[in-house]
Amino acid sequence: MSATFNEDVKALKELVLHNPVTLKLEESQLPDSSQLTQYHIQCEEEDKFLLLYTLLKLSLIRGKTLLFVNDVERSYRLKLFLEQFSIPSCVLNSELPVQSRCHIIGQFNKGFYDYIIASDEQALSDSSVKGKKQAGKKKVGKAEKGQDSEYGVSRGIDFQNVSTVLNFDFPLSVDSYIHRAGRTARANNPGVALTFVAHTELSLLKDVEEALGGGIGLYDTDAMRSVTKQAIKEARLKEIKEELLNSEKLKTYFEDNPRDFNLLRHDRPLHPAIVKPHLKNVPDYLIPSSLRSVANTSLKKKKRKRMQPGPSKAPSKKMRKTRDPLKTFKYAKGKKRTDTKKKAES
Repeated sequence: MSATFNEDVKALKELVLHNPVTLKLEESQLPDSSQLTQYHIQCEEEDKFLLLYTLLKLSLIRGKTLLFVNDVERSYRLKLFLEQFSIPSCVLNSELPVQSRCHIIGQFNKGFYDYIIASDEQALSDSSVKGKKQAGKKKVGKAEKGQDSEYGVSRGIDFQNVSTVLNFDFPLSVDSYIHRAGRTARANNPGVALTFVAHTELSLLKDVEEALGGGIGLYDTDAMRSVTKQAIKEARLKEIKEELLNSEKLKTYFEDNPRDFNLLRHDRPLHPAIVKPHLKNVPDYLIPSSLRSVANTSLKKKKRKRMQPGPSKAPSKKMRKTRDPLKTFKYAKGKKRTDTKKKAES
């Protein structure tokens, strides 16, 4: 059995098989609308970041979520953007060692973190093809050489209990869309597939709708300014170095101490860009009244208490009145005149 029939598989077939019969299975279709709910939202590139921030901060997306993009650099751009707002996430990077990738998936399945940013096998195979074409003209970077094109994220990996698949970038093919959306709504569990569609991606949306036989139901500038190309490059190199270190040196230790293995986290902030603390919370006036009970915000500020010697006593009603000058201010017109006359006489 083979998931794909490439040239190597065909050569192997000719070497070891005699008069074989090839059985090509059709791709399994997605569950019906009672189990899988599909939406798409038309928005431009810069609006995708603002929209995702809003959905996560207002808790409109809950549970385990897979965020799909079309390349690894895009994964780190999205992770660094979410870090600006203290939203933890981890990147399932094809450049990381196999043990690290398996550990990320294992912790995600156990519920250690809720957001994984991933790129599917279509983008990896495209980048490997481009690398071969440009091999004679331009040197390919070490990070690009380290990509594992066979490590597809949209299929072949056992993500458990995924409640939402969010296509931040529209998938490059119909099959890729089916594989991505198929990560949720499994084993009779309900799921949601939400897709952001830019103006340049409308043709891809049309292809998916025609293939599925039905329609798919609907930026913070300061933060984006901090996520530069240099910051993305530093974040990628930093995580690869750390994971290589953890993967090789700590392998023996973790075999003897399995409990410590679970303490490793892959969604820690990388902090190559400046993180502004005030972006962590959403102000009350920006949250619609209908969503205030749903939004998970810690916006209530504790009232500062004045330090007083001895036991603190509740202020009397008279003191409360005198503290507010706008409420206690009285202007006596006649009294003011008499006071001035007395002063003039004296």
